[in-house]
This record gives sequence, C-alpha cells and structure tokens, in this order.
Amino acid sequence: MEILFDHGTPEPLRGALVGHRVTTAHELGWARLSNGELLKAAEGRFDAMVTTDQSLGYEQNLEGRHLAILVLSTTSWPRIKKHAGLVLATVNELRPGMYVVLEIPV
Repeated sequence: MEILFDHGTPEPLRGALVGHRVTTAHELGWARLSNGELLKAAEGRFDAMVTTDQSLGYEQNLEGRHLAILVLSTTSWPRIKKHAGLVLATVNELRPGMYVVLEIPV
C-alpha cells in the first residue's frame, strides 16, 4: 500500500509499517498544504493517509474519497512506538474510503 504521512505523523513510524511504502508530506514539498489541498493532492496517488489531525473528519468533506484515512489519537512517538503493531494491524485492514480513528493507549 502507498501511504502518505501528513505533517504531524511521527516519521519513525514508517519503519513499523512493514510491507507498505511510506512517503511524508515534507518529502514531497507538501508541508505547507492545507488539509483540503493535501487530501486533493494525495487522492489517486496514495492508497491511505496517516494523520494525527483529529479534526480532519469535521473540517473536510470526506464523502466520495477513495483515499483511506487513519487518524492517530496522539503525536507522541514514545506512545505510538509502544503500539506500533496495533498501528500496522489497523493499516493492514484499511480499505478505500475508510476513515478510522485509532486510540493509542497510554
């Protein structure tokens, strides 16, 4: 799966997403894009986007999108690292158009 990490997603998480290709918004020069612009740019180029922006689903119209979106409940790399297997399992279950909020345990 081709995955885009948005601005707040901890980059070290990419190492845990075994079997997937991860690119960051920063690597593409998309770091300054608004959420709407980022979604538009990612649609059709990526299968999924991983974000920590918990308001994305409220701020953007996600209806009709093919891009799967995984929202992590924290930006804390130490917390996410402890549960990287859970993140990977959730990514593996993503399908086009899904919007999933993953609560990362403390």
